[in-house]
Amino acid sequence: MSKSSVQQIKERFDADVERFSNLETGHTAIMDSVVMLEVLTQSAAACTPGAESMLDIGCGAGNYSLSLLSLLPQLRVSLVDLSLPMLERARERLFAAGCRSAEILQGDIRTLEAGKNQFDIILAGAVFHHLRDEEEWRGVFSKCYQALKPGGGLWIADLIEHENNAIQKVMRERYSQYLTQAGGETLRAKVFANIEQEDTPRGLNFQLDLMREIGFCEVEILHKSGAFAAFGGMRK
Repeated sequence: MSKSSVQQIKERFDADVERFSNLETGHTAIMDSVVMLEVLTQSAAACTPGAESMLDIGCGAGNYSLSLLSLLPQLRVSLVDLSLPMLERARERLFAAGCRSAEILQGDIRTLEAGKNQFDIILAGAVFHHLRDEEEWRGVFSKCYQALKPGGGLWIADLIEHENNAIQKVMRERYSQYLTQAGGETLRAKVFANIEQEDTPRGLNFQLDLMREIGFCEVEILHKSGAFAAFGGMRK
C-alpha cells in the first residue's frame, strides 16, 4: 500500500484547523498529550533559559509554541507547517498571547531551508512520524542540528514503533483501547486508518541513536506512554 503524498496530508490538515486549535480535541489521538506537551516545553525552557529564537516544525495550530512562549515570553518564533491555514491560526494565537515576533514558513521540513546556527530551541510535536526512509530521517535530524545554535536543543514528542514484535503488539492494543475509551470505535478506526495511510514511525532507540550519531549530546527520554514518547538532546 502506497502512503499518502505530502499534498494529501496537507489537504487533510487544511480542513482540520478548528480541532487542532484546541488542546483537548486536537491532541485526543496522543496518549498523555498534555503531559507530553508540558514536559517537552518545560524541559526545553529549563535547558535553554536564555533562548531568544525557536523553530516549531509541524506547528499545527501552535499549541507547543504557545506552551513554550508562556515560559519564555521573549522568544522570536518561526513556524513551519504544510498547511497555510494552520500557520495563520498559529500566528494569530501567538500574537494574541503576547508574542512579539512570529514568522510563518509554509513547506516541508525535508526540503525547506532552515539555515545554520539560527535557533536556540527546535520543537517537533507529532510530525516526524511522516518521514519515510532512513535517508530522510538522517537528513532532517542533521538539518535540525545544523540549524541550532551551539547549546541549543531539539525536543520531540511523537508516535513511535517498538523493535520487539510482541511488545509492539501489546502497545498497539493498549493504544487501541485508549482511543476507544477516548472517542469510541469511530475515533479508533479513523486514527488507525490515518496511521496506515500516512505514517512511518520509527523506534525510540533508532531516533536516540541517530541523534547521538549526528552529534547531539545529553540525549534524554522525558516521558513515554505506550506508543508515544517525548525526548530530546542538546547541540554541543
